[in-house]
Amino acid sequence: MKKIITVMIISILAVGSLSAQKYFTKTGTIEFDATTSSSPEKIEGTNRSATCVVDTKSGAIQFAVLMKGFAFERALMEEHFNENYVESHKFPKSEFKGKLKDLEQIDFTKDGTHTVKVKGDLTMHGQTKEVETTGKLVIQGGKISANATFNVKLSDFDISIPGLVADKVAKIAKITVACSLEPLKN
Repeated sequence: MKKIITVMIISILAVGSLSAQKYFTKTGTIEFDATTSSSPEKIEGTNRSATCVVDTKSGAIQFAVLMKGFAFERALMEEHFNENYVESHKFPKSEFKGKLKDLEQIDFTKDGTHTVKVKGDLTMHGQTKEVETTGKLVIQGGKISANATFNVKLSDFDISIPGLVADKVAKIAKITVACSLEPLKN
């Protein structure tokens, strides 16, 4: 009888851990690419310290990233990015708050790959705009990998590009997000 009760308790705890409601990371990757066909070099920055929280019950998803955390191949590019374009000293953080659509079609207790639509508000450079994109969630071994790519029109966020480099910096930047999330421990 004790063995049966022990097995039942372990089973309940295991199911409880598989159905965690919130998943979290502090090591998400966000890539920024404003390269044009006439750019003499790539204009790309990568930040590997994005935070992300996904609530599997409500579908809420949130990302936050410090702008100074973007690393560029060349130090001068990084300096221009922070001082002239995103003005990190005035606007140190960028964040996205949104929701996963069609949440009821995803079983977070089973391994699988799911294409999801995400809609929410992106705040960058003191401006907030609605963003909608398609992403991918991979559930494997009680963890979630979230990936998405979307475009951001820099002028929508009051980011201006000086005329001197206007043909070398894209007016629309490609943003790529990749996060591996684990259950948030209480």
